[in-house]
Amino acid sequence: TDHRVFAIVGDGDLQEGVSHEAASLAGHLGLGRLVVIYDDNHITIDGGTELSYSDDVPRRFESYGWHVHEIGEVANDLDALEAGIRVAMDEIDRPTLVVLRSHIGHPSPKFTDTAAAHGSPLGADEVRVVKGMIGLPVDETFTVPDDVLAAYRAAGARGAAARTEWATRRDAARANDPVRVEDLEACIRGRGRPGWDEALPSWPAGEAVATRNACARVLDAIVGAVPGLVGGGADLTGNTGTALKGAPVVARGASGGRQLYFGVREHAMGSVMVGMAEGGLLPFGGTFFVFSDYMRPAVRVAALSRSKVAFVWSHDSIAVGEDGPTHQPVEHLAALRAMPGLRIIRPADANETAAAWRVHLEGEGPTAIVLSRQNLPVLAGTDVLARTGVADGAYVLVAERGAAPDVVLIGTGSEVSLCVDAHGALATAGIDARVVSMPSWDLFAARSEAERAEVLPPGVARLAVEAGTTFGWDRWSDDTIGIDTFGASAPGAIALERFGFTVDAVVARATTLVGGR
Repeated sequence: TDHRVFAIVGDGDLQEGVSHEAASLAGHLGLGRLVVIYDDNHITIDGGTELSYSDDVPRRFESYGWHVHEIGEVANDLDALEAGIRVAMDEIDRPTLVVLRSHIGHPSPKFTDTAAAHGSPLGADEVRVVKGMIGLPVDETFTVPDDVLAAYRAAGARGAAARTEWATRRDAARANDPVRVEDLEACIRGRGRPGWDEALPSWPAGEAVATRNACARVLDAIVGAVPGLVGGGADLTGNTGTALKGAPVVARGASGGRQLYFGVREHAMGSVMVGMAEGGLLPFGGTFFVFSDYMRPAVRVAALSRSKVAFVWSHDSIAVGEDGPTHQPVEHLAALRAMPGLRIIRPADANETAAAWRVHLEGEGPTAIVLSRQNLPVLAGTDVLARTGVADGAYVLVAERGAAPDVVLIGTGSEVSLCVDAHGALATAGIDARVVSMPSWDLFAARSEAERAEVLPPGVARLAVEAGTTFGWDRWSDDTIGIDTFGASAPGAIALERFGFTVDAVVARATTLVGGR
């Protein structure tokens, strides 16, 4: 209860849209231990802020419910700075914005209050001038004054003593409250309690379940065994399978909940989750897949930082239906597959959805779990095969009848069941097919060449089926049934049929592919 979170922002930061989303949510939740220092220097790269920016920032933050403390032109007055920050720390019911007027480039005679100081070096001559003005040796490239060195060494000594005291408290807590300590350490490790995955549900073949609904059931089942799990949706909590049934809600004055309502703030949701992950929690957040566009900067930071965040994106294809092309993802899988460090899993059914959560919680870094709006059949064999197959990225779901297949049908997500149906139709036509479920390109790519060859045998024709752009599929397939235009407004089943996602279409393309060999 004695922690604080400090952030420093400038004029440019507060012009970015995410600052509005994040500040609004922080004010709503009354995050009184958050202190943001606004370095208001009136300069951006293009020049003075008057070119593009005339917000009344203090009033803006007051409207969000923040405490605003304006301390004036004290950027170089350490005592005034400390006093202002301590006033902010005394406010515990609201986040605080400390407004500080500074002068970029100070005290350079040539560059103070200029846009040039934003990103250009002062130059050797001006550096000598400034060093002389502030009492540093002008001819030394690098120097540390004795009082600064002494202050750092004293801080280190204080830190050592504080750590020893903390270790003593930790050992006492482990003896007196071992369950709570184990929960804390599970959070720090980014894992569940030992045996947590025994709580994962399983579904029988033939049941019809939208993978977004399977996700909700998985979260309900494991939340009690994974103490760090906390999250929700961006005004789409129930729609995306990110509702925790009966879980306490994170609210003003009640920060110990597990369910967090992010509101219509996708970018802030992604950013908040990255911060939560770095702080020892296991955050998840849901929205429609098409709205991942709003989140992309935060997703990239998660991938770059290896933050253990679960991005839950539902309504994953043109099967969204009547909402039309503005809400129907087409290029999103390809675009996000291009991002290094992001694990993307598009489950074929409910059992693969449960396996996706196992992969995320047992792994490192961020995972995108891409889910269907519509019901999908639970496929025969996934209750067993998906447990390891999803972690492998791709696996043989339906084997060929003979010694080797004539063609391999590769599906992801909702199109795997289409491949399974086409398998039977091809058998009637005398073509022996293998069906491969490939929920994750990146996990499959991480396997050895020999392991990949066991799933996709060299020299055998391959047809991929995915309700998204065909871009990139030439890496894994000889031909692809996909969609390289935007979608259309129609019921989901009709949209899929009109764009060629039918058994007949798969059989025709597979037959042509085999005949061409």
